[in-house]
Amino acid sequence: MFYYVLKYVLLGPLLRLLFRPRIEGLEHIPADGPAIVAGNHLSFSDHFLMPAILKRRITFLAKAEYFTGPGVRGRLTAFFFRSAGQIPVDRSGKEAGQAAIREGLGVLAEDELLGIYPEGTRSHDGRLYKGKVGVAVMAIKGRAPVVPCAMVGTFEIQPPGQKVPRIKQVTIRFGEPMDFSRYEGLEDQKAAIRAVTDEIMYAILELSGQEYVDRYAADVKAEAAKAEATRTKKFPRLRR
Repeated sequence: MFYYVLKYVLLGPLLRLLFRPRIEGLEHIPADGPAIVAGNHLSFSDHFLMPAILKRRITFLAKAEYFTGPGVRGRLTAFFFRSAGQIPVDRSGKEAGQAAIREGLGVLAEDELLGIYPEGTRSHDGRLYKGKVGVAVMAIKGRAPVVPCAMVGTFEIQPPGQKVPRIKQVTIRFGEPMDFSRYEGLEDQKAAIRAVTDEIMYAILELSGQEYVDRYAADVKAEAAKAEATRTKKFPRLRR
């Protein structure tokens, strides 16, 4: 119930008024049945803007940190995400990835709409990074079409580290549903799931027009953080 109050009374109308999202390809979202919306992830705002314009309820796999923050703010954030029907996902290892797949398949088994960011984390520089294969496994095992989605302009309104978004129009594009039934029974074969994942990422790339990086975003972020730590250790006066 709180999900619909947020969408139609509290948050949804405000977001549509402020950001005036331009929607393209909304007709590609199936009216019923299981489906996966796989999109790029540029901003914290993505979590709210896409659900605000969809007719169907969508459940996202959200990082577990949103549900475990300390203090009053952490509890409020956890309450918000749980009330909005989001599912916490531990991203700390292979077993965590399997748990996320099980949760996603549970959503699809209920004939619901599942939202996922195949990159696994927000882009720190606006580029599109290599997709993780969980989306392919869920699409094949869950027998669900994948609708590629591109958020355009959300990096500019709220890049990583910026708490309050700028007020500016954004665009949300949906591509035609992708059918991977030809891979049924091959969800445990690495080559097959990699091929499906890459096909999904290419569709997102076509919609978004981003620069593509054939590496995992988390790895690039970790390298950048390590380089910054080394730099500030050597040159402490340069630390902000």
